[in-house]
Amino acid sequence: MKKVKLGPQTLLYPMPAVLVGAQVKGKPNFMTAAWCGIAASTPPAVSVAVRPVRYTLDGMTANNTFSINVPSADLVEKVDYCGIYSGHKVDKSQIFQVGYGKLKTAPLIQECPINLECKVIHALDLSSHILFVGEIVETYVNADCLTEDKVDPAKVDPLIYSTVAREYQRLGKVVGRAWEIGKKTDVR
Repeated sequence: MKKVKLGPQTLLYPMPAVLVGAQVKGKPNFMTAAWCGIAASTPPAVSVAVRPVRYTLDGMTANNTFSINVPSADLVEKVDYCGIYSGHKVDKSQIFQVGYGKLKTAPLIQECPINLECKVIHALDLSSHILFVGEIVETYVNADCLTEDKVDPAKVDPLIYSTVAREYQRLGKVVGRAWEIGKKTDVR
């Protein structure tokens, strides 16, 4: 198959559309981020890249805490709103029902089926973004998103962001079972 060179680009799929929460000047604030992913399993950690101009960054650095809130597809309008409008100009503290867990400065969005409460363990300046690595101190999941006590991605219905198309999508169908389907290929 012919390959086409595109130069350095951020084409890694899927990219989740998450809401990063932080307490800024005494109020909860949320920003949309797609550059977010699991960073480690022990301790459980997540990474998220935040532009230095983002209002949420102020709370993340001041408190050394943040939340990753995984919205379902039905929250797409509010997710996009939080990406369009800056907390510098718009008070986003009333958009969602907000709660707090162990960390009192990492606001959790009650409407999101999954919430990760994080404390900052590293911040790396990458010029265009600050890459935060947060240790996940607690995970909250809506009970109706579980099947046999395990998170069911279909029930979570998370948003996926497509950079090139500039659109939100849903997860697709299952194509195989992990650590099983690969056994059908024998290249030894």
